[in-house]
Amino acid sequence: MAVVGPLSRIARLGSNINRWIFSRNSQSRGIASCIDPAYGLTDEQKEFQKVAFDFAANEMAPHMAEWDQKEIFPVETMRKAAQLGFGGIYVQPDVGGSGLSRLDTSIIFEALSTGCVSTTAYISIHNMCAWMIDTFGNKEQREKFCPDLCTMEKFASYCLTEPGSGSDAASLLTSAQRKGDHYILNGSKAFISGGGDTDVYVVMCRTGGKGPKGISCLVVEKGTSGLSFGKKERKVGWNSQPTRAVIFEDCAVPVANRLGEEGQGFTIAMRGLNGGRINIASCSLGAAHASVLLAKDHMLVRKQFGETLANNQFLQFKLAEMATKLVASRLLVREAAKALQENRPDAVSLCSMAKLFVTDECFNICNQALQMHGGYGYLKDYAVQQFVRDIRVHQILEGTNEVMRMIISRNLLSES
Repeated sequence: MAVVGPLSRIARLGSNINRWIFSRNSQSRGIASCIDPAYGLTDEQKEFQKVAFDFAANEMAPHMAEWDQKEIFPVETMRKAAQLGFGGIYVQPDVGGSGLSRLDTSIIFEALSTGCVSTTAYISIHNMCAWMIDTFGNKEQREKFCPDLCTMEKFASYCLTEPGSGSDAASLLTSAQRKGDHYILNGSKAFISGGGDTDVYVVMCRTGGKGPKGISCLVVEKGTSGLSFGKKERKVGWNSQPTRAVIFEDCAVPVANRLGEEGQGFTIAMRGLNGGRINIASCSLGAAHASVLLAKDHMLVRKQFGETLANNQFLQFKLAEMATKLVASRLLVREAAKALQENRPDAVSLCSMAKLFVTDECFNICNQALQMHGGYGYLKDYAVQQFVRDIRVHQILEGTNEVMRMIISRNLLSES
């Protein structure tokens, strides 16, 4: 593939271009006001949004490409993020959390994702696990696990998907038979983010009969006898977080590590995923926001047919469509976050709508930004290709977008 042209400034900067593009000082850095993510926020929200944007620009963006190419799990960087309160954003303060709202959380994840989607996505999963223990755990469990998770001294993984049960999560087969004061786990989990490198595994397993009511939730600690891991998966994106199968072979887990009651596991899993869907949509927002700015910047410097791409009306209109879809996506995510925080009747459907619409549209935005870069967009010197690769999986995980359509349509058709 022949790629010619000047643009050496942008080409050589690669993902480090984020250092100056993604600063929250929008007036000095040229962020177009119509897509400013600070609009509509309180002064307090603008402050921690700025902290997240600055962390993304200074601690994540300069390393984004290297983490991807060398498949580095950036433990120390994430612990720095935890020092800012990002290890347990919506965990209660009495066990070390920040005690922020779902909307606050979305704002933070969107900002962090401009620096590295893959790393932010893992942080979002870790936060979901910490919240599940905080919300459904008893006093002893909360005090045992949450403080170390909030500081990211220890890391967590969410274990629901199995080789034979993806979208049909209620059909999972991993079994947990009670023997005295332990459960004996047998089975395996697939596609587990952080698997093998993390310390705490929030595991959905079958303690009863078929269907969702037979599922319970256990916290399995690394080093437990009978816990092992598969090979590290080779992935298109999300390369700054390892993904492995998690395997249980006569793995003895204390009954004291069960969250909630027997049979409550599926409810816990779905409650966690409602927030997880907002979180992953927020990560998509960050990638799309970054890609719009990268496309805009490219249009201002790239010349074809004697003038910059910014003078091409077709590309002007494409950029306008991208910006419009970005803002519409952001509004939907933030409304869903508020609905979940307020426990509104429409919360589950709105979370599903946000996950469906935003991950689809934000992928399209990033893909269009790559197209607008031409051949340059296909080079790993350019951050836009990594945003495309990293957010493609967002349409699959936390419930596929086909399942989101099922949830939304069922809600509509069940109304009298």
